[in-house]
Amino acid sequence: MTKRVLNVVTNVGHYDDPSHTTGLWLSELTHAWHVFEEHGYEQNLVSPAGGAVPLEPRALKFPNHDKTAKERRADPGKMAMLQNAASPDQIDPSEYDAIYFTGGHAVMYDFPDNEGLQRITREIYERGGVVSSVCHG
Repeated sequence: MTKRVLNVVTNVGHYDDPSHTTGLWLSELTHAWHVFEEHGYEQNLVSPAGGAVPLEPRALKFPNHDKTAKERRADPGKMAMLQNAASPDQIDPSEYDAIYFTGGHAVMYDFPDNEGLQRITREIYERGGVVSSVCHG
């Protein structure tokens, strides 16, 4: 049976000041995605609101824009996933063995109080699944 990981990404594109942009710290998704993929895990994305996932501009520059981030940005199929992440109500937690919360600053705005993400995480954990995060995630 194929193991499945649900990767959680942000929908937030700016700090309190809309002129100060932020978003997904891409390499915090791509590093984990790469390792999971190498080990045969099936993966999906979910975000608190579903839909488009903005990218943190600082994460797209040297030295943060590394090999795995560059590979993802060069793959139209994988980039399309960031335009249409599932929302929590579209996710059946029983289909996942693990949940992985990406980091970056934006996640501090939409991860903590999201009841849908809390429900998914609780159900995976209570079944003995893995709950993991990186950085601010």
